[in-house]
Amino acid sequence: MKSICADLVLQRIAPAAGAALNRQLYDCLRGAILDGSLPPSSALPASRDLARETGMSRNTVLHAYEQLRAEGYVHSRVGSGTFVAETTPESQLATGRGAAAAPARAAPVRLARRAQALVDDASAAARQWGAFMPGVPDVTQFPHRAFGRIVARLWRDPAPELLTYSHGGGHPALREAVAEHLRVARAVRCDADQVLITEGVHQAIDLSLRMLADPSDTVWVEEPGYWGFHKLLQMGAWRVRPLRVEAEGDGPGAGWPRGGSAPRLIFVTPSHQYPLGSVMSLARRRELLDFARQSGSWIVEDDYDSEFRFAGRPIPSMQGLEDDSPVIYIGTFSKTLFPGLRVGYMVLPRALAAHFRTAHADLYREGHAITQVALAELIGQGHYAAHIRRMRVLYARRRALLAGLIGEHLGPDHLHPQASNAGLHLVLRLPEDRDDVAIMEAAQARGVLSRPLSRYYRRGDGRRGLLLGYACVEEANIEPAFRVLLEGIRS
Repeated sequence: MKSICADLVLQRIAPAAGAALNRQLYDCLRGAILDGSLPPSSALPASRDLARETGMSRNTVLHAYEQLRAEGYVHSRVGSGTFVAETTPESQLATGRGAAAAPARAAPVRLARRAQALVDDASAAARQWGAFMPGVPDVTQFPHRAFGRIVARLWRDPAPELLTYSHGGGHPALREAVAEHLRVARAVRCDADQVLITEGVHQAIDLSLRMLADPSDTVWVEEPGYWGFHKLLQMGAWRVRPLRVEAEGDGPGAGWPRGGSAPRLIFVTPSHQYPLGSVMSLARRRELLDFARQSGSWIVEDDYDSEFRFAGRPIPSMQGLEDDSPVIYIGTFSKTLFPGLRVGYMVLPRALAAHFRTAHADLYREGHAITQVALAELIGQGHYAAHIRRMRVLYARRRALLAGLIGEHLGPDHLHPQASNAGLHLVLRLPEDRDDVAIMEAAQARGVLSRPLSRYYRRGDGRRGLLLGYACVEEANIEPAFRVLLEGIRS
């Protein structure tokens, strides 16, 4: 605040106004204190500094400071400086005078139609931590000491290229680390040149739509599906067709849209469907790959939390089933480390990689290079793999506890039958005559979070249920929170 006080004075003061300069400075500082520009307890610059920066004499500044001090607007501490008072004389005089007049009502703001629809039906929750928020890992378990040591070392003497805009799809060290991890852990066929670092899944989806789908092109998206897909599609002029997940077992092509033009993009979550938790069969994956090749479509494979599988063999990626497959593979560190990191990645077909890198740099302006280098070192030193191993054990225990409570109090048929033993949430099924939105709101009023399953259907009228995240809930808190939820369900 000290350093910008001179700027404030120079903007507000008018030396040619006729009044003595010390009076003008007094009026300027008093007005800034009253309107909050100089908040209570903030320090004013030393008189010598303010005089030098404003071109005034020091006596002028001292006279203004003394007048403010005499009237109670500022106070001085010997050896410390001059500070704005906690309360102003006006605030003391106003006591008992009644409330100030209400400010005039602002004119209504007109948003674009799509923006207004987005705001009216926003899906991002104000609270993002606690029982049973789905999709959130236990951020308290992040290896922050190891990461902190790496970051501290990098910041001691950072190279200039780590502090400016970057270009090329992310720092090479992180792209190489991601490629190596995905080749081993997810059977993804790629090298570092195909990896593009993003600020999360939403940016990857947005970039894919901007690069590959023109207005009025058709896009297929799972039904039910991730609300992030729906929101980004809602802001464009694409023709959205539902790909019904629950119809997969009814034969080849079951649940696929019929008629109309071929899709430019097909958004899927094959290894752990969001939100239902099912796994796309190998036959359906190959069928979708064949269709994409024949129709000239691109598949966007969101592999958001497949590292956390608690039983059975790992499910390999769809991208890795074929050489040079028509698949854009996207993933994120939000589920494995913590969401606030805001680091995700795309693995692009070779024909798209260079184009996407150029567009990404122009549209979003790359940065966070030090974070990316630190993350690459965290992976290279083995901390990332060790963290995932620890969290698998922890999340498996929490999932078993929550599933056991559902089975004990509601019956095993309340767990979605297609759900695999994986991920960070499970789906609690409800009878179709129950209002899952009302149950969610009642529980939220008592501090327990969840998401209604019906909201994951594009028209909001799908099956009833609740998405319950267990990853960010300590074992001791699972049963008490579940009992709150149970009361709402039974009532």
